[in-house]
Amino acid sequence: METKHMRMSQLASKTRKEAPKDEAAKNAQLLIRAGFIYKDAAGVYAILPLGLRVLNKIMNIIRKEMNGLGAQEVLMSSLQRRELWEQTNRWDDGQVDVWFKTKLKNGTEVGLGWSHEEQMTEMMRDFVSSYRDLPRAIYQFQNKLRNETRAKSGIMRTREFIMKDLYSFSRSEAEHEEFYKKAQAVYSRIFERLGLGEWTYLTFASGGAFAQFSHEFQTLTDAGEDMIYIDHKRKIAINEEVMSEEVLELVGVKRSELEEAKAAEVGNIFSLGTSKSEPLGLQFTDENGVARPVVMGSYGIGPARVMGVIVERYADEKGLVWPENVAPYGVHLVRLGGDEAVVRAADKLYEELVAAGVEVLYDDRDESAGAKFADADLIGVPVRLTMSKKTVEQDSAEWKARTAAEAHLVKLAEVVAKLK
Repeated sequence: METKHMRMSQLASKTRKEAPKDEAAKNAQLLIRAGFIYKDAAGVYAILPLGLRVLNKIMNIIRKEMNGLGAQEVLMSSLQRRELWEQTNRWDDGQVDVWFKTKLKNGTEVGLGWSHEEQMTEMMRDFVSSYRDLPRAIYQFQNKLRNETRAKSGIMRTREFIMKDLYSFSRSEAEHEEFYKKAQAVYSRIFERLGLGEWTYLTFASGGAFAQFSHEFQTLTDAGEDMIYIDHKRKIAINEEVMSEEVLELVGVKRSELEEAKAAEVGNIFSLGTSKSEPLGLQFTDENGVARPVVMGSYGIGPARVMGVIVERYADEKGLVWPENVAPYGVHLVRLGGDEAVVRAADKLYEELVAAGVEVLYDDRDESAGAKFADADLIGVPVRLTMSKKTVEQDSAEWKARTAAEAHLVKLAEVVAKLK
């Protein structure tokens, strides 16, 4: 079980002054320096204890919203059978250019999953036969592997990453449309809860073979790889890739009223129709005994990518700044000096915070005040509580919000209540 508190003297990772020379993205530079991630290779990062706390919080927000949609969580395998993907013509490198492919010892060629529509569709053949078995929605958090030509943008585009992918299975286009609209609203709420709502736009994008449009959720950031055109009044946007007079007309906007901006895609939702169910034989028998293909949808969010976008949006010149909902800890308790009375008082406050269920990171290291304050700013926890000889003499701790210019004293007896 994950612990809600940590002494920095025991923390497995450490902060560092410099980011790797070959790391250009701000999100990765800061996350590496603050000890949240470790760079293993280009586009490949390990998530360290502080980073995993943030990632798990992002995933739990998403998980709660998925469960609220009536979706059920599963975990599929990464290994993919060649013959399954050949049935939808997506094994071919000319169709999908991000496969990692390998061979089993018996010579059978397999792929490492970059997506899971085919595997999910085939599995559901075992569980869907009648109209009574539908609708269903299934999701997972799963490692995807994509052989990107050039991994860039730090943890916003990597060769291995966790993806939340949801798949819906409906009896009709109308039933699918109803679920799709609910999923759209739930996605907007997820980004609101993650602290990105203000800058995230429902964006009309390329729909592929089945639908005229898919919908992306694009967050404004200079680190983004997409160009979108925003209608601020309606809080919607159009991706540059589909921008045309015809699309403007369909969406009901005028080009002169749209603002061009750089953005990063944080989520997407697709109507798949029967493009997967027909070739893979996923069908059900309707009320009249007629066999029909299942109507499907696919809905993705990359939690680590979201983490990178949060860094890009919130970080300042001193380091990371975490919104409360996803911060690794709620409080960063900083003890200055080794004075016996200060150590005793800081340890006591730490224990009180732990007992009250407050998530607290305690800097009990033998470091200078300057180094401790710099690390607190770099790590970016919402509230810093400092205890020194001076504050303990006043039976207080110094309280400073990460983004506030000024600090103020709070009586030790009132700290827990103020935090709760």
